[in-house]
Amino acid sequence: MSSDPASRNIHPETKRFLSRSDKERLLGQAGRVYWLYGLSGSGKSTIANLFERTLHMEGRFTVILDGDNLRTGLNANLGFSDADRAENVRRVAETARLLASAGILVIVSVITPRAALRDAARRIVGDDFCEVYVKAAFETCARRDPKGLYAKASAGAVPSFTGRDSAFEAPAGNCVILDTETSSAEECAARLLQLHRTLDGRPTPAA
Repeated sequence: MSSDPASRNIHPETKRFLSRSDKERLLGQAGRVYWLYGLSGSGKSTIANLFERTLHMEGRFTVILDGDNLRTGLNANLGFSDADRAENVRRVAETARLLASAGILVIVSVITPRAALRDAARRIVGDDFCEVYVKAAFETCARRDPKGLYAKASAGAVPSFTGRDSAFEAPAGNCVILDTETSSAEECAARLLQLHRTLDGRPTPAA
């Protein structure tokens, strides 16, 4: 039992709620979380959008949780310290878990620079978690610089910039790797779609 006295007065309600299977039957799909991570400019958001649009055309219900979007609302009070990054991931993972438990296909696009943060997200989400590393070298992302962040970081205007001031840890274990230096965003999204169809077990809709 928690030592926090306030927690003793919290009683989560579950038994009277509709079950996950009820909601998945309604949607005709199984909830899952595709956690896309990598350096800024690696192509996470582009792939997430292409992936979502195809799923939508195939009649799937989806939600994208994009790191920048969330930092304008749910996570607007967080910075980029180690503690704030951990809290950012925790909030995103808890949100993704709730959505997946309602039968929704969740596509997360968050840098998630450290293995410990990804492990924490996996623990929160559970079996629905699918880890997807969107791979591109720092130098490649700096050349792309779609948001102008690398130029600002070089000028010292972006503190704790991932890959420069704050370390990014590439995955050491088994996960899906989408290399945007050797494949286009469309090819990466198609590979992710094929993975989903394998996990989903539903036939591809006729053209």
